[in-house]
Amino acid sequence: MNLTSLIDSLLSDTLQTSLPLFGTELALCGTIVFMLLVRVLKGGQHVPPFLLAMTGAIIALWLALPREGIEAWADLGRQELFTGMLVHDTLTAYLRVFLLSFVVLFLVLAQLTGLADRDDGQDFFTLVLGATLGMCVMVSANHLLTIFLGVEMASVPSYVLVGIVKGRRRSSEAALKYAIYGAGAAGVMLYGISLLAGVLGSAHLPTMAHELAALDIPGQLAAGEGGSTVMVLALGGLMMGVGLAFKLSAVPFHFWCPDVFEGAPAEIGAFLSVASKAAALALLIRVGFGLGYLPEDPAPSLAATQPAAAISMVSTSQIPTSQVAYQSETASIDGSADDPLSPVRNFFVILVAIVAIVSCTFGNLAAYGQTNIKRMLAYSTIAHAGFMMMAVAAAVALIGRDVGHAETALSALLLYLSIYLFMNLGAFAIIAFLRNAMHSEDIKDYAGLIRSCPMTAVMMTMILVSLIGLPPLAGFWPKLRVLQSLYEAGGPLMITVLVAAGMNTAISLVYYLRVVKVMCIDPPSDTQEPPTLGFFSTAYILVVALPVLLFGIMPEKVAEWADLATKNLF
Repeated sequence: MNLTSLIDSLLSDTLQTSLPLFGTELALCGTIVFMLLVRVLKGGQHVPPFLLAMTGAIIALWLALPREGIEAWADLGRQELFTGMLVHDTLTAYLRVFLLSFVVLFLVLAQLTGLADRDDGQDFFTLVLGATLGMCVMVSANHLLTIFLGVEMASVPSYVLVGIVKGRRRSSEAALKYAIYGAGAAGVMLYGISLLAGVLGSAHLPTMAHELAALDIPGQLAAGEGGSTVMVLALGGLMMGVGLAFKLSAVPFHFWCPDVFEGAPAEIGAFLSVASKAAALALLIRVGFGLGYLPEDPAPSLAATQPAAAISMVSTSQIPTSQVAYQSETASIDGSADDPLSPVRNFFVILVAIVAIVSCTFGNLAAYGQTNIKRMLAYSTIAHAGFMMMAVAAAVALIGRDVGHAETALSALLLYLSIYLFMNLGAFAIIAFLRNAMHSEDIKDYAGLIRSCPMTAVMMTMILVSLIGLPPLAGFWPKLRVLQSLYEAGGPLMITVLVAAGMNTAISLVYYLRVVKVMCIDPPSDTQEPPTLGFFSTAYILVVALPVLLFGIMPEKVAEWADLATKNLF
């Protein structure tokens, strides 16, 4: 195939296959560009930036929703985009809707609290939509360079958002810490990516899985060979894990999280604790499944549909040179010792499980002594990130034995994220509204809140009890399903994780209920004016917090959507 034919085939793939499935990201890009253009045009300062941002976010959300209804996810297959750089499947579709639904609610919150004023609104909304664009790339990443690109696209705007409040020293300090730690983690991650791609000769995740299978790591280890290769792969995996752990605020890369949450506005804390964590968990799933699962019938991509000459000409772009799954005489996806990818899965599962246990335990214990409500929720976020990582470990462990149970574990994680959206967004929204009314974020100043703002106190109590995971509130169901997945994964390690998860649920009860006790039992302070919230603030709290109760009583619909989003992943 000559160069002209190759370019025609690439353009055809881009225009006919990739761009139609990339509409959500294009809508976000278009909104960002339009907002920047409006700002420099004459009279553009009179156009409300909130209106532009909300319109763009709603259009992007509409494009993310399936035209035939959410039930159409059951028939959605895997489709690689842009010559394998991204992938569109049910997980991508679900998490796009998740992220954009959160962004719509978040934009309303920022407008109600006054964080995004008219003067700086374009800057604020552009950064939010830019970070969301990066997160959308993260959830669909199918290539190591796309992973790094998505992480940086999401991280850089977040650094600025943390310090968005001008003239506040603590916010500037938090933004500086976040940027410095993020730059260091990004450098380590990029070096790990270079090691993995250099050893395996590709940065395309399915191709890397084929190369790992072809290395026959179990056979090499049994023969006492290939030790240096395995060591480099393990080192590259650990270094890449540094970047993922940083985004997840997992121990020991959590040190930025409490300071950033305390220094940043509460609204930005909600953005980092929900959207950023969801994208990072999706990336962890992509890496774990991409390198630990070898499909028997991989989805066709451009490389599979072009003549051999074309494939060889574009191999430098990391398009897979073959989409025929590697099949050895002894390889089987059953978790046996003959499975060539079992060492990869075992390494991933052990690493993620240990980090999950330590993160969950440390987060819950460190939250005990906090006096600032945002700092307490920062440690709570670390603990919940650890709990959700447990589901990822169970899912990756199960794909070697039973893909049906692996889908169930992943469904439990998506259910957890869906409920977590309302719990954490509701908690940070209440903190933001009370900050404006009380000019304080200390837990002790919430004393007697049940008398001055009974509706707000009741909603906050409901959210905190749901974060513990107690019935009949929504937080109970995802934790129960994660525990079920750990039990189904079996083995000493998963049972240990299961016990640790149960113990941490009990530990978290104390510091969450301490806040409830201050709000509902302690007498109000004589020096603190009773706060009052306006109609729109109270209405927003009700809209965000009521699903915590409704999904606890009737969890079937959101659980059904989570099941549909994992139906065809394998």
